[in-house]
Amino acid sequence: MMNAHRTGRLRAPFLLAPRLIGLTVAALAANPAQAEAPVFGMPLECTLGADCYIQQFVDRDPGPGQMDVGCNGLANDAHKGTDFGLSTLAEMRAGVPVIASAPGTVRGVRDGMPDIDATDPAAPDVTGRECGNGVAISHGDGWETQYCHMREGSVAVHQGQKVGRGTVLGLVGMSGQATFPHVHFSVRHGNTVIDPFNPDMDQACGLAGDGMWMSAPPYRPGGLLATGVIDRVPEYEEVKSGLPMDGLPDEPPAAMVIWGYAFAGEEGDVLEISIAGPGGLRGSHSDTLPKRQPFFFRAWGRKAPAGGFPAGAYRGEVVHRRGDEVLDRREVAFDLP
Repeated sequence: MMNAHRTGRLRAPFLLAPRLIGLTVAALAANPAQAEAPVFGMPLECTLGADCYIQQFVDRDPGPGQMDVGCNGLANDAHKGTDFGLSTLAEMRAGVPVIASAPGTVRGVRDGMPDIDATDPAAPDVTGRECGNGVAISHGDGWETQYCHMREGSVAVHQGQKVGRGTVLGLVGMSGQATFPHVHFSVRHGNTVIDPFNPDMDQACGLAGDGMWMSAPPYRPGGLLATGVIDRVPEYEEVKSGLPMDGLPDEPPAAMVIWGYAFAGEEGDVLEISIAGPGGLRGSHSDTLPKRQPFFFRAWGRKAPAGGFPAGAYRGEVVHRRGDEVLDRREVAFDLP
């Protein structure tokens, strides 16, 4: 029997903008001196829940704590935007376009900063440049969006350029004050940070239909980012970098290990791993998180019996539970010759 677990550390990117002060979009729309608020599409080309996810939301708690729009803690204290993340560094290297969420004019750009984990001792000082490589777009009448942590050398627009919804701005990266590949998407009206999921700041939390989105991205309080099978317990850096779902060698494996990589773990969450295969092979293992962890992975499996694993179809499963709720479930199917 084999098992292992690792944890991740997350530091929130810091944008140089004031905290929320409670300005409602409804009030803005009612003021004849103000134009209608913009409506936003997705700020990157991906499918949420498949190849991207939302790691953090705007912090709606005005005090020292944190509260996201779903009434959970998916927001570091004073977080001023929505973080659309990629599951692995491999996806970042493959290239995922960042796109304009609404029409406007490019107000400013920055490029040339390296993509490196901000906790790495080799990371440069980013004081005053926490956004990393990014683009700011003006939508008129004080409305602005900002896209941070883009990939070095990828910014594809220039100051003063008119862009339409869907115009490619660059690629998702990990520049500036970032510890994982993502785009920090922020919305402001004047000096006020706006939560596009519920812009009317008349309550601490709670989703409000589509908010300012054309179609609101689905809210997930946590879940799995990747799963797979390999012939050993993988290193955490390998998992973050991007392992294939089927990582077994061509020759008969000495072990069969199912792993799961997840986000937004809360104290008491359970990750269950199971294996089933021919010859009556069955097994399962569960692990309870001892504390809140923004990223974590668990691995468990079996050593090969004498004579090796029997040929046939195998199935591994990873389940992320929070109390009685199943947050996510993924299957890993593979064959041994």
